[in-house]
Amino acid sequence: MESGKQLTGTLALAVFTAALGSLQYGYSLGVINAPQKVIEHHYERSLGLLPEDHFDLSLNSTQPVHPSVVMYWSLSVSIFSIGGVVSSFLVGFVGDLRGRVRGMLMVNILAIIAGLLMGLANIWKAHIMVIAGRCVMGFYCGLSSGLVPMYIGEIAPMAYRGALGTLHQLAIVTGILLSQVLGLDFLLGNAYYWPVLLGLSGAPAVLQSLLLPFCPESPRFLYIKRGMVEEAKNSLRRLKGEYDPSQDLEEMRSEKEQLEKEAQVSIAVLVRSSFYRQQLFVALMMHFSQQFSGINAIFYYSTSIFETAGVTQPVYATIGVGVINTIFTMVSVALVDRVGRRTLTLIGLGGMCVCAVAMTVGLVYLSAYSWMSYVSMSAIFLFVCFFEIGPGPIPWFIVAELFSQGPRPAAIALAGCTNWTSNFIIGMTFPYIEVLCGPYVFVLFAVLLFGFTVFTYLRVPETKGKTFEEIAAVFHKGRKPGSKTADTGTSNELEQLKSDSHA
Repeated sequence: MESGKQLTGTLALAVFTAALGSLQYGYSLGVINAPQKVIEHHYERSLGLLPEDHFDLSLNSTQPVHPSVVMYWSLSVSIFSIGGVVSSFLVGFVGDLRGRVRGMLMVNILAIIAGLLMGLANIWKAHIMVIAGRCVMGFYCGLSSGLVPMYIGEIAPMAYRGALGTLHQLAIVTGILLSQVLGLDFLLGNAYYWPVLLGLSGAPAVLQSLLLPFCPESPRFLYIKRGMVEEAKNSLRRLKGEYDPSQDLEEMRSEKEQLEKEAQVSIAVLVRSSFYRQQLFVALMMHFSQQFSGINAIFYYSTSIFETAGVTQPVYATIGVGVINTIFTMVSVALVDRVGRRTLTLIGLGGMCVCAVAMTVGLVYLSAYSWMSYVSMSAIFLFVCFFEIGPGPIPWFIVAELFSQGPRPAAIALAGCTNWTSNFIIGMTFPYIEVLCGPYVFVLFAVLLFGFTVFTYLRVPETKGKTFEEIAAVFHKGRKPGSKTADTGTSNELEQLKSDSHA
């Protein structure tokens, strides 16, 4: 057990401030959906398809949308993920350039620019302003979704590393819920205030920029990356209170020695390395399981699913999903350091698999039995509950636990790129898969979820309460460290990694 105070005001401030970036990510994910009809109407005006003075407040949805508007709207939605895919590769570079705190401060400029572009969409061509703003915001979120878990994972005490790491996902789902509520027609999701709704995407960056100067830099970054022992010691005391930091410093010293053997690991070196192959495979598979579980199909298309199930006010049912989403992420925060990462992931994936089957049964027999709508709705709500217990929050921070300081930035960048790319693929292909499969669409996700559950059971280790060195040792236990052959092989691999990183 670590000595010293576990939770302090400074630690709480640092985690809260970092999580504002995740809140902004969640808000940006959800904000574009509610005012779709309103924004499409403004696109028609800015493209010259309607007279400038024409302003139809009724927004008659029966009128077909012009193909150009459909194209620009699709681009407005998808460009966000494309920006995230590109910038996720830069997470390690930005995090190591000036540190985690200054890295988050630097990228906030992007969020503020994006917010201004969208907030001022009415002063020029709305479609160009929104697409440009969404692209810049996606670029910001790709960086933020890597920097935030990295920083929180490095400053969190071991006993609370899981709970504090889960706050990244809690902030994301809170941002999604906030965007859903503000996007209601009688608030900001209307013809007058939709630019304000989109422009608020940049508001958390302003608050975060004001608070970041009061947050300590990651002690692990200071000690291991910069060799600044006294500064790391001061940072530890600010985060944990007055205590003897020798145990933490000893762990960092050991990790620094390991880092000097393995050197800085680039993305290219990490992908080629057999030494980190097992950790990387587990990390990427956990992000695949998060996105290909079908959760984004629920988030993106829950309104239409509820309509199919016969709900009279589907928009409020969708907000209900957001509320459940947030509540059960808080449940995960409470459980993750008690029950463990692996156990919660298994429970979540297994429960989602059962719910996907139940959802399919409900949709298939809806026309025959009206009460099947309740089965479908219950399955949707439970699906979200199981997702947020484990498969939602855990992949974001477990990557930082699986890797030591040398390969960690590259691993987080690869995991982030995997997550963003998978998100984009699901968002683009689900409508076509739904048309192809009809009510049986969730059978596909049930099969995938079963496979992910088996993989987690067989290959994912428990990281609760373990140091970074102990976690890494789990993957290399078959190497038999006492064996001369194994030691020589490991040494050769590390030397090869070191030479590759300098090449």
